[in-house]
Amino acid sequence: MLSKKKYLLIFLSIIFLLLIIIGLTTYSNSSPNQDHKEDSSEIIPKHSNIIKTISTDKAAYHYDDTVKFNAQLKKGLTEGILTITYYHLDNVISKLEVKVAENSKEVHWEWQPPKEDFKGYFVHVQYTSDSIQEDHTIAVDVSSDWSQFPRYGFLSNFQDQSMEKMDSVISQLNRYHINGLQFYDWHFKHHQPLKVENNGAAANWEDIANRPIYLETIKNYIQLAHDRNMTTMAYNLLYGAFSEAEKDGVNKEWRLFKDQQKNEHDYHPLPDEWKSDVFLVNPGNSDWQNYLIDQQKRVYEALPFDGWHIDQLGPRGEVYDFDGNQVAIDETFLPFLQRIKNEAQDKRIVMNAVNQYGQKQIVSSPIDFLYTEVWDHFKYYGDLKQIIDENNSDSKGTKNTVLAAYMNYESSNQIGEFNTPGILLANSVIFASGGAHLELGEHMLSKEYFPHNNFKMDQSLQSSLITYYDFLVAYENLLRDNMHEASLAVHSPDWVLFSSQPEQGKVWSFAKQKANKKVIHFINFVDATTLEWRDTNASQAQPQDRQKLTVELEETKAIKKVWLASPDIENGLPNSLTFKQENGKVTFTLPSLKYWDMVVVEYE
Repeated sequence: MLSKKKYLLIFLSIIFLLLIIIGLTTYSNSSPNQDHKEDSSEIIPKHSNIIKTISTDKAAYHYDDTVKFNAQLKKGLTEGILTITYYHLDNVISKLEVKVAENSKEVHWEWQPPKEDFKGYFVHVQYTSDSIQEDHTIAVDVSSDWSQFPRYGFLSNFQDQSMEKMDSVISQLNRYHINGLQFYDWHFKHHQPLKVENNGAAANWEDIANRPIYLETIKNYIQLAHDRNMTTMAYNLLYGAFSEAEKDGVNKEWRLFKDQQKNEHDYHPLPDEWKSDVFLVNPGNSDWQNYLIDQQKRVYEALPFDGWHIDQLGPRGEVYDFDGNQVAIDETFLPFLQRIKNEAQDKRIVMNAVNQYGQKQIVSSPIDFLYTEVWDHFKYYGDLKQIIDENNSDSKGTKNTVLAAYMNYESSNQIGEFNTPGILLANSVIFASGGAHLELGEHMLSKEYFPHNNFKMDQSLQSSLITYYDFLVAYENLLRDNMHEASLAVHSPDWVLFSSQPEQGKVWSFAKQKANKKVIHFINFVDATTLEWRDTNASQAQPQDRQKLTVELEETKAIKKVWLASPDIENGLPNSLTFKQENGKVTFTLPSLKYWDMVVVEYE
């Protein structure tokens, strides 16, 4: 047996050794000459805003183009590395490292995408230095034609303004990947869009609301848009004329009437201080067709627009031509659109189907995509998906959809800010359903009169929308690339209730499918205070960020992998999900759900 004295010596020796080890460890951690790093979560702050912005030089690219990136950096930067990872869906296709020099103000690099048309890509940009790590993302659309994945914006201010101001507007729209622009109310008169003086285009004029319009501003905007691969469309009605249009050659016998006796013209009333109400002309009248097509040719001669955005006013009730014959206005759309295209083969056409009026005829015409201005006949979130589904069905999957859906409508009668939850929830529904949202221009839209500009976007909404539009582009091949509705049966042992239609207190779930992929969308209505997408009073509640949601999917086919992407999680980057498949059921867990999660199930 050991004596008490020997026990004491052993104990003291152990204490001594521990003190030596602690001292060496402390010295190692504090010594400036050691290449030791602590746990990265302790010393590497996230979101330190070293990278202020990342941008691309164009809104979309031809598959032979080189993509040029620019990262704007914070001042006083030390040396670091940009690690750039390029994704197509959840697959890494290439990587690149770019050295960042000390005190750099910006970093440029280039990328040659795969030579495949109509593909969306995600770009993950990670900055690292000795003390900082920061992550950013941006998307790239490689599409030689905007009509495949239209992301439509607008312009509505054509007064005399500097190139710097116009370039700032176009640059911001480029960051949202807007690849087409509707030039709204740029024209002189509806029946005479271009003001002509001395056999040429006038330098300036006033629009119907007496706002100043400058030809040079329009030209410069068109050029700036073309530099970014954006398509430019000249807005005008299909059948509108001013009250005294006969002075410009519009015969009164071409007009539409509310009665067979021609006592009442059909017209759209406008404010008294404007130039004129808009009087409707019979779009089926061949003389009117000749007249308006000739006017549009003059537009193209003076301004290099890529095409014509054609508007209408929706159902007009019973209307009659000069001879007392009832006119079905929607039945005139297809032959008129065909004539317009035949007269200008190289020009594009988009036509508004107000509340889907005339869409059955428009879908068969030579338009680039389907465009619906949505009003209260379709007032709920589920109606937005219904419109997009109908358009996909009627076009047999050949035409994508853009919705003109005006947000926070009543609230924007006053000065204020857009309600971020309302905007993001509506966009979640539109994007998940396969559509795009006409909402962005010099400002965000809240009214059908595009110059209306009472509501502003705060910085948080702007930042969120960039992430949402990146998501729309990066996953366009799973959102808008001829996807088909698929059956879905999902359950959860957790608190959540799933629904096949939007319901308050539940998570709306639906699925689309293509080839070996089923794409499941989860949209969070658990905390929703209204199911009306317009959020007209700007009162939609912000949803709670729900954590760890277990999903049980009924599925008998063998599953190869399950992955998730969400504009609300890691800026939309793809994440692999662990799953278990047994007894006709696939179980996986959503890490979180705020507005919208997209889960992709890939079959063997």
